[in-house]
Amino acid sequence: MGKSWIQDLHREHLRGARRRRGAVRLTQALLLIGLLGLWETAGRLRWIDVLLFSYPSRLFSQIYSTAADGTLFPHLGVTVLETVVGFILGTLLGTAFAALLWWLPFVSRVMDPFIVVMNSLPKVALGPVFIVGFGPGFISIVATTLSLTVIITTLVIYASFSEVDQNYMKVVRLFGGTKTQTFQYVVLPASIPTIISTLKVNVGLAWVGVIVGEFLVAKEGLGYLMIYGFQVFNFTLVLSSLILIAVVATVMYQGVTYLEKKIMRPDLQKH
Repeated sequence: MGKSWIQDLHREHLRGARRRRGAVRLTQALLLIGLLGLWETAGRLRWIDVLLFSYPSRLFSQIYSTAADGTLFPHLGVTVLETVVGFILGTLLGTAFAALLWWLPFVSRVMDPFIVVMNSLPKVALGPVFIVGFGPGFISIVATTLSLTVIITTLVIYASFSEVDQNYMKVVRLFGGTKTQTFQYVVLPASIPTIISTLKVNVGLAWVGVIVGEFLVAKEGLGYLMIYGFQVFNFTLVLSSLILIAVVATVMYQGVTYLEKKIMRPDLQKH
């Protein structure tokens, strides 16, 4: 009887949570529709300069026309590939470097001032260096992205590793656990929420790095389309490229959010 009551209470809690999520999503959709409608109205009634700001129907028409003639998807594919590679490599390398610093305290002390200096550098300014070093192309754009993602990932995750409760590690060592087992069973699991949060941050940083790299050197990609749009004074092309970036970045972010739910709350997936 008591168990059934608890299960009913839990189901009611889940239904309430779903209703709240539905209300949030509905409000977000209505807000987006309202903003797009206001923008469309302002453009059609010439409340704004349509040459500079365009309006949604023109942007969607631009996207449709470039998709229909086959010019959009090669640019979109290149940018998405560069972003995904920079995102994944930045997270993996940053996490690996953070683990190295945790594992070797001497290396951490030696590298600390260098990491601080690297973090303070304007990463965008490193773009020309990468272009000269790696040549104009895919590698230099990914390198520009890594300059943004690796340092931030290292700093955040290393701080998380360092803040793990020492008592948990002492228990593992008390039972004869090695440093590898301490890291595997205590430090890394305790830092999973921070790693997921870093993934969310890296979505935005990866896009910034790729678009900046494409601004500097690319002959294809959404960043290239934006620069080309500026050059020919076609701001509809510029804004439509921004819309595509926003859409794909949102998809990537939602993918990370889904991963977070699968890892952090597996029990909720059963209901």
